[in-house]
Amino acid sequence: MLERFHVPGEEIVLVEENRLRHVTEQFFATQGMSIEDSKIATDVLISSDLRGVETHGVSNMLRAYLGAFRSKNLNPKPNWRIVRETPSCATIDSDAGLGIVVAPKAMEIAIEKAKKTGVGLVSLGNGRHIGMLAYHAMMALEHDMIGTCMASCGPRMVPTFSSKRAIGTNPISYAAPADKLPPFVFDAAMTSVAGNKIVLASRLGVPLEPGWIADKRGNPIMEEVYLNDFPEFEDESKNLEQRYASGNISSSVSLLPFGATREMGSHKGYSMAMVVDILGGILNGNKTAPTGEFTGQGHFLAAYSVDAFIDSKEFKTLMDQYLQSFLDLPSNSEGKEVVYAGFLEAKEQEKRMKQGIPLHPEVIDWFTSMSKELNIDSLV
Repeated sequence: MLERFHVPGEEIVLVEENRLRHVTEQFFATQGMSIEDSKIATDVLISSDLRGVETHGVSNMLRAYLGAFRSKNLNPKPNWRIVRETPSCATIDSDAGLGIVVAPKAMEIAIEKAKKTGVGLVSLGNGRHIGMLAYHAMMALEHDMIGTCMASCGPRMVPTFSSKRAIGTNPISYAAPADKLPPFVFDAAMTSVAGNKIVLASRLGVPLEPGWIADKRGNPIMEEVYLNDFPEFEDESKNLEQRYASGNISSSVSLLPFGATREMGSHKGYSMAMVVDILGGILNGNKTAPTGEFTGQGHFLAAYSVDAFIDSKEFKTLMDQYLQSFLDLPSNSEGKEVVYAGFLEAKEQEKRMKQGIPLHPEVIDWFTSMSKELNIDSLV
């Protein structure tokens, strides 16, 4: 994640992982979730924070989920079920359950199918926020499998030449195992910037890069801007509970496809987002954002058994050689090094497991307030 989105060093409050995990589990339990589901949901969020992906950790997501629970848009005890199945495929109705709970269970189904047939594919409809996609894709790694996860989301993206939002950020994640090196783990929205990073930018008061957002008419803003420079844009860090109450990210800011403009390839980001809608939405019968009937997220998860294609030990040796070739490339910038997706996140996780998870003081204040309101243990 870009350095600008991290909590400034002088403001950091370090919280020990197990303490944050304990309080977060209590939070979910107060919303009616089972102990097992509370632990699963917590593990997804804490894993995000450990890997340095604060956008999808406790800072943003707990208060967002609180709003959705209170508006009854989230089902704390979903009766999710398989509605269609073959030896290698399954379609699931998530029953408005939190994606960070239902998706890990769906990935377990995909993995079991891949053990038997070589591949497991699961499409989920009627879902809710899925958190950091990499968590679900990475579940395949310990089984010597390649994992994939996609999320068909509510309208945030302005398609190329459109004057209105019509499609989601629709992130995609891939995870592939290696031997001695950290695995390859790619996780990215199909917009130029993830929606939750707008929230962080607003909270931290940092500028947005050219090509990240569009104006009210859908025109790309190709200069560095601050949100408060535009009166039509709300402060994205305020009233998160209310803005997320619908279960989707309600925002005044329109995001551009990656590529930003047609000349720079925005049609590619826009089209990749359509692929996600097809696999994670239409394939399970979900109403997708462009139809104007979007009612909940759709998800697509896949597990591919490496041994179905090549000996897994040979594959991981080849992956080490492949990944190392990028690490060995000469840098063109002083103080910068060439890395691959997942490398820095793995290093960050090692550090944070030892030193603690950095939180912004505003987040600590929110936890303090919620601990009193929900009658759970305090964080600090």
